[in-house]
Amino acid sequence: MLTEELRATRDKIVRDHFQDEIDQQWDDVLSTFPHPRYELIATGDEYVGDAAVRGYYNSSRIAFPDQRGEIIQLRHSDDAVIVEFFLEGTHLGPFGAIPATGSAFKVRMTAFFLFEGEELTCERIYFDVLTLLKQLIGGLNFKNPKNWWLLLRAANGARKEL
Repeated sequence: MLTEELRATRDKIVRDHFQDEIDQQWDDVLSTFPHPRYELIATGDEYVGDAAVRGYYNSSRIAFPDQRGEIIQLRHSDDAVIVEFFLEGTHLGPFGAIPATGSAFKVRMTAFFLFEGEELTCERIYFDVLTLLKQLIGGLNFKNPKNWWLLLRAANGARKEL
């Protein structure tokens, strides 16, 4: 049962976790989990354990070094804190098979921070990958012939990611 004390503890863990991700304080983020676990539902990717999660942080910040989030709403349930947020950044490195486009993005997402008591067990993230891809590729200037090759490579990479 969710008590006010448990709710306040979870709320602090999630807000600290969220801010530490923005600040790229990976040791602090990882300290919020006894066993780190991320699930990205849109891509089917799952990262379990310290090394895998650090690899995820590294690759996502290579792709989007200025990645940041803005919390829209936090909701509490018996076993989770549900966070609606905007994720923003600039595509300056490879995102899977998609080469850097230099495009900015802003995508609305939902993260379920799953708990067992006071322990965070998983961050499960839902988002529309097509909205993200549309912004990454759609930000290219299609009239500039220099971008045609990049557009072709980005579209081919997006096809591989889907």
